Amino acid sequence: MNTVIFRTVAPFLTALMTLFSIFVLLRGHNEPGGGFIGGLIAVSAFAIYGIAYGVAGVRRALHVHPMSIAASGLLLAVASVLPSLFLGQPTMTSQWLEFSLFGTHIALSTPMFFDIGVYLVVVGAITSIALSLEERESD
Repeated sequence: MNTVIFRTVAPFLTALMTLFSIFVLLRGHNEPGGGFIGGLIAVSAFAIYGIAYGVAGVRRALHVHPMSIAASGLLLAVASVLPSLFLGQPTMTSQWLEFSLFGTHIALSTPMFFDIGVYLVVVGAITSIALSLEERESD
C-alpha cells in the first residue's frame, strides 16, 4: 500500500490525527476521552506515517527516542501527585493554580498534568514497541 497518493496524504492525515488526539486529551475530564485514548489515537497517527515512510521516517519525525517520551510522561504523572502530598492532603487530591494572562483567566489542575503524563507514556511506550517490532520484521 505504498502508493503515491498514500505517501502524499499520510503527513496531512498524521497531523490531523495528532491534533484530534490532543483535543481528546484535553476534553477528557468533562466528557469521554483523556490521556489513554488520546495517546492511542496519536500512536495510530504514527503508525499510518510509518506505513507510508517506514521506521526511519517515523524516527526522524519524532526527533527523540520514544522511550524518552514515555519517561518524561511518567515523570510528569508522578510530579502531578506531589502537590497534594506536600500540602498534607490525601494522595492525588486535585490542586488548582488559577491566574490571569493577558486578561484571560487560566485554571490549571494536577489531574490535567496527570492525563498529559499518561498520554506521553502511552505514546512513547506503544510507539517504541511498534517501531522495534517493525524493525525486527524488516530485517
